[in-house]
Amino acid sequence: MAISIGDLTPAQRHRVVAAGFADEIAAVTDWDAPTPVDGWVARDVVAHLVEWFGGFLAGGGVRLPPAPPVADDPAVAWRAHSAAVQALLDGPAADDTFRHPMAGEHRLADAVDRFYTADVFMHTWDLAAASGRTADLDPAFAEQLLDGMSGIEDLLRSSGQYGPAVPVAADADAVSRLIGFIGRDPAWRPAS
Repeated sequence: MAISIGDLTPAQRHRVVAAGFADEIAAVTDWDAPTPVDGWVARDVVAHLVEWFGGFLAGGGVRLPPAPPVADDPAVAWRAHSAAVQALLDGPAADDTFRHPMAGEHRLADAVDRFYTADVFMHTWDLAAASGRTADLDPAFAEQLLDGMSGIEDLLRSSGQYGPAVPVAADADAVSRLIGFIGRDPAWRPAS
């Protein structure tokens, strides 16, 4: 039986999820291709992940080295950024207490895992879809994320970070249900 990425440590999970995102970056042929996120093109998905997380960490007193600009080369920016996050997770600070004014208090590795790695996992679907691809996402981890997010749906929707849920069939797979939950149409495809 294959192990779910949900069973990995935060450092291991980030390594796997970041590599999956890098695979989708490598498949992009048009950085201006629209994505399932309204108003975003493929480059914006990478920019979002590279840019927001540094500010989040800084809010808790942790600094990441700046990545090269996504506008210059999204792949280079992603490699630098994900390597810096991985170094944080693999380093001694991973077990430190991270206090964030909006997110509360967590072990640093757990904060990275909960708020960032999960975001990378979900945005992997967006980047793959922009290229007309199907992301190879772990259904067990998708189910785990969906279970955790369902209990705080009102909070998530009120944050403005998630659109209204997109209805999916009752028997839809876990990835489709997660994608629908976060406000994407799992059937979205780029215009021909």
